Amino acid sequence: MKRIQKGLIGLAAGLLAVLIGLAGCDPQRISELEEGVSTEADVRARFGEPENVWDVPNGRVLEFNRQPQGQKNYMITIGADGKMSALRQVLTPENFAKVQPGMMMEDLRKLLGKPAKVTPYALKRETEWEWRWVQPPSSAMVFTATLNDDQRVVRSGSSPDRGTEAP
Repeated sequence: MKRIQKGLIGLAAGLLAVLIGLAGCDPQRISELEEGVSTEADVRARFGEPENVWDVPNGRVLEFNRQPQGQKNYMITIGADGKMSALRQVLTPENFAKVQPGMMMEDLRKLLGKPAKVTPYALKRETEWEWRWVQPPSSAMVFTATLNDDQRVVRSGSSPDRGTEAP
């Protein structure tokens, strides 16, 4: 019995170490990339496969989602020359302010990335999309956008995240 308990304690400690290690990976990955120099291959070598890829004028945008465990979503722009031209963490008050009633679901998705949680409300004919984020300096928050049957935003807003603590 003691051997099993020690094994479980060791396993729990190992998992905790992995989670802590993952939390510190993004800043290191970001520091290894340089705008105008790093290539798409460099970005993928550090971040892995993107959640989504969108074509934009003069290049494409790669989405690297950290939801639902994390509180960030990254959009990395690759220019027509194949070099990284921008790296942005998109879950910010400035981007949330751009979410307005009538905004299309696809535009919302391109702005904020994949949500942490999607909850349909069939009787109301609405769906809530939620993103976990950190309001500076360290308040854990949830941004919610409610979409109607036409896949358009009807309302949005932020509230404290009761399910987690900010880093």
